Amino acid sequence: MTAVDAGSLGVVLAASAGTVLAAMLVTFVIGTVKGMHRIVDVAWGLAFVAVAVVAWLLSAGHGDDGRRTLVALATAVWGLRLAAHIARRGRGHGEDPRYARMLARARGNRTLYALRTVYLLQGALVLLVSLPVQVAVLLPEPLGATTFLGLAVWATGLTFEAVGDHQLARFKADPENRGHVMDRGLWSWSRHPNYFGDFLVWWGLYLTACATWQTALLLVVSPLVMSALLIWGSGKRLLEAHMADRPGYAAYRERTSGFFPRPPRPGNARRTVDDRI
Repeated sequence: MTAVDAGSLGVVLAASAGTVLAAMLVTFVIGTVKGMHRIVDVAWGLAFVAVAVVAWLLSAGHGDDGRRTLVALATAVWGLRLAAHIARRGRGHGEDPRYARMLARARGNRTLYALRTVYLLQGALVLLVSLPVQVAVLLPEPLGATTFLGLAVWATGLTFEAVGDHQLARFKADPENRGHVMDRGLWSWSRHPNYFGDFLVWWGLYLTACATWQTALLLVVSPLVMSALLIWGSGKRLLEAHMADRPGYAAYRERTSGFFPRPPRPGNARRTVDDRI
């Protein structure tokens, strides 16, 4: 990673780690007092925003001003939108079943178990996934093709994620759709357009840090980890297990791509309810 000053990178990494740890500990206290650990899902997006702000402030005078501002702003926009969406979605609901099941299996003190497996683990993942952002703001090279390509991929991903979330929220808000499977709009092209958008966002931010082959090689672990989380971890896999027994889901699964968007396969009767998406 010859293009980045090692001392500056160490400062950014340390400050980011301290910021994320503080954010997760505060969130843990709030979640424990409320008895509702789903609040960590809101903190997930906000923690990335905090990393972007800290990295942007500490990189002044070290990285290219254009890149550091664009990358920090892109990360903050994504994190704020995601946090706001999750907060709205969870308003008025109880604990997330994922966390309820997790804590029900806990051995020993459940509060400490929640701290380790819910908050500190997610904090560590924030730091790992956000490494391209922490490095990109320190790159002294002027904006190049990979930066603009990365921002284009980021913008495409943000659009997929935001539009997919909006379509699903409208669908769920209509009482006529209760018990039905969302299969319109982007959801007819992918069973998880919001997760696919997330996938693109972080591959795009990774590209903004690929000014040298060293950064490209060393940082690829970050989007790979995010991709694994979305496809095989807490994203697609768990949601599909939850939806498996819902009427109509098997047919929807047969005709619709599991992740990467493509036109739906013909055949299999589609739902006739007008969901107005």
